Amino acid sequence: MKNIILLLGWIFLCAGNIRAHALWISTSEQGTIGEEQEIKVYFGEFTYGVTEEVGKEAYEMVKDFSLWVFSPSGVKTSLEVEAKDTYYLATYTPAEEGTYTVLLDNDKIDVIDYSQYDFGIFKPHYHSVAKIQVGEQESATHTANQVGITLKNLPAADGQVQLQVFYKGQELADTEVKVFLTDQWSKTLKTDEQGKATFSLPWDADYLVEVTTEERVPGTFNEVEYEFVWHCVTQHLSN
Repeated sequence: MKNIILLLGWIFLCAGNIRAHALWISTSEQGTIGEEQEIKVYFGEFTYGVTEEVGKEAYEMVKDFSLWVFSPSGVKTSLEVEAKDTYYLATYTPAEEGTYTVLLDNDKIDVIDYSQYDFGIFKPHYHSVAKIQVGEQESATHTANQVGITLKNLPAADGQVQLQVFYKGQELADTEVKVFLTDQWSKTLKTDEQGKATFSLPWDADYLVEVTTEERVPGTFNEVEYEFVWHCVTQHLSN
């Protein structure tokens, strides 16, 4: 299958672990009313410092994403993107104080056959979340992925991050939350009964949170059958 050749190296199976490329949103977590803010979308292997080039085969297969912002008052704004060398760029200008949510979704990726790696034939579904805080009035971020996995950011004590994982609108308990640093460091947490995980970021650096789950229901996409859907949600964090 052509997808195996084009995406070779996307998912490596090693000793039962999955190391996967992912889409993620990168933007400043602090915003200002009336000031334009850049929002970038990358595709790559964060912990290894790999970002794919826009227009090349790997990124071409995941470029059909949707990107939008929810304002603190709930107004949804779809964002147009411009292709750059290693990312897509969008801009947004906050108009009110509060917590903004940037969301990316891509459920339009072709089926991948990794049966030769004992992983099966699957359809990827990517989702990503980013938070922009304007002013002091902080609230939980918005969620808008009713067919896959997503993260909600909850207000937390200083120095702490609290996330809540949802799958198809329901809290996802006892699920691994992986936190990566760009030097191959990572830590793994488990969500509690309410799908929550709380942690600190030990160094002044950029991190990527990633949560995955498998929907073991077969189907067909673009006339190609698959055995399951592989859901992945990410969030970029800075400390």
